[in-house]
Amino acid sequence: MLTYHHVDVFADRPYTGNSLAVFLDPPPLDPRQMLAVTQELRHFETAFVWDARRIRIFDLFEELPFAGHPVLGAAAVLHELHGKAEWTFELQTGTVHVTTSGRTAVMDQGRATFVRDAVPDEGIAQALGLSPGDLDARLPPQVVSTGLPYLIVPVMGDALARARITRPDFDVFLRERDARFAYLLDADRLEGRHWNNDGVVEDVATASAAGCVGAYLLRNGRVRAGQEISLAQGRFAGRPSRILVTSHEDHVTVGGTVAMVGTGTLRELP
Repeated sequence: MLTYHHVDVFADRPYTGNSLAVFLDPPPLDPRQMLAVTQELRHFETAFVWDARRIRIFDLFEELPFAGHPVLGAAAVLHELHGKAEWTFELQTGTVHVTTSGRTAVMDQGRATFVRDAVPDEGIAQALGLSPGDLDARLPPQVVSTGLPYLIVPVMGDALARARITRPDFDVFLRERDARFAYLLDADRLEGRHWNNDGVVEDVATASAAGCVGAYLLRNGRVRAGQEISLAQGRFAGRPSRILVTSHEDHVTVGGTVAMVGTGTLRELP
């Protein structure tokens, strides 16, 4: 039997934000089994945690080397059970430090890397169902990573509401630009959108991208070092979320509120 905790991350109340299942100290499971459990529960992602330290993360398609909201959600569950305020998790990309207080969890994503400082505009707007005039000419498309490389695409006007992935080979399009995913950003409204690369599933709060956004805004002079911003996401998916991001010269922190929704038990293993 497997017991799990159901939480909503970046949510001030249940049934908003980014849903997550957290399994604490499950028996040994292989990747096929963990993916099957994730697909059965149909949360955005699932975190499997051993010894309050080692963590593996799956979305509905594959294992992820890093993802922000599962790390924060796992820390919040452990905090509620044990009361400890500091956590260090081991992921494929390295270690991540998280602090918890009440229902709030904040992670240090480390120093952001600018994988591509200048990405040509050509083809980006069309791949996202937009016209070139929808791109914010005041800001450059750039590839930024705090563990996963995102192509940050600045848009303006009502482009965020109209955007959608239209290229069937969008993952190839991104790889050619040294990115794994894309994140659309309205820098004036501090709001973003992100989908899986097939364009079918929209994420409601993408913490791994939020750290990249914070570093991007700092690099391009839109925020000051140490300034906290509240990044909105999920409005178009019906699950509004707020991600707190603070960028420093040498690291980025990302956090938010975690709502405890419930617990459950799986009686059979896949």
